[in-house]
Amino acid sequence: MPSSNETHTPLLYVIVGSTRPGRAGGPVADWFFELASAHGGFAVELVDLAEVNLPLLDEPNHPRLRRYTKPHTMAWSERIERADAFVFVTPEYNHGPAPAILNAVDYLMAEWAHKPAGIVSYGGISAGTRSAEATKCVLTTVKLVVPPEAVHIPTVAQFIKDGRFVPNEVLETGARELLDELQRLERALRPLRGAPA
Repeated sequence: MPSSNETHTPLLYVIVGSTRPGRAGGPVADWFFELASAHGGFAVELVDLAEVNLPLLDEPNHPRLRRYTKPHTMAWSERIERADAFVFVTPEYNHGPAPAILNAVDYLMAEWAHKPAGIVSYGGISAGTRSAEATKCVLTTVKLVVPPEAVHIPTVAQFIKDGRFVPNEVLETGARELLDELQRLERALRPLRGAPA
C-alpha cells in the first residue's frame, strides 16, 4: 500500500529568469524542463518571466500582508501558490542576478515559503556562480529552501547547437542530483506548508 507521500505528485516550476531577446536561458530552460519531466518526481511546468511580464513592483502594501491591488499580482500569487518546488534558470548580469527574478520574487512572500528551490545558472567562464549566490540569498529570505546541489554552466554558448542546449555528462548528472534533492526536500517540507498528502 503506498504511503500518503507517494499519492501526491508535486508541481515543479522551471522559471526562465532572463527576459532579454536572444537569451540563452530559453534553450537551457527547455533542456531542464525535458529532463525534469523524464525524471518522474514532479509534474513540471515551464514559467517564462518574459511572458508573465510583471511590471516593476507596483503594489502599495508590503507583500507579507497579501493585500494585493493589481490583477497581475493576484494572478502571480495564485500561480506561485499552486507550485510545490521551483528551479530558477538565471543568467549573470554584471556579476549579479537577473532583475526579472528579483522582481518576481519580491512581489510575494508567504506563497514562496517552505518550498524547495534549485538554481541553474549560466554565463561565461564563471558559469553564473556569482549570480547564483546572490539569488540564493534572496530566495532564502522568503523562506525558500535552496540546497547546495545546483547546475552551473560555463561559457554557455559552447553548449547551444542550432538553438538547442546540448549538455555534457557532468551537467546532466548535476541536474539529476538537483532534482533528486528537490524531491526529498519537497516531501520533508510538505507538512510545514499544510500541503495535501
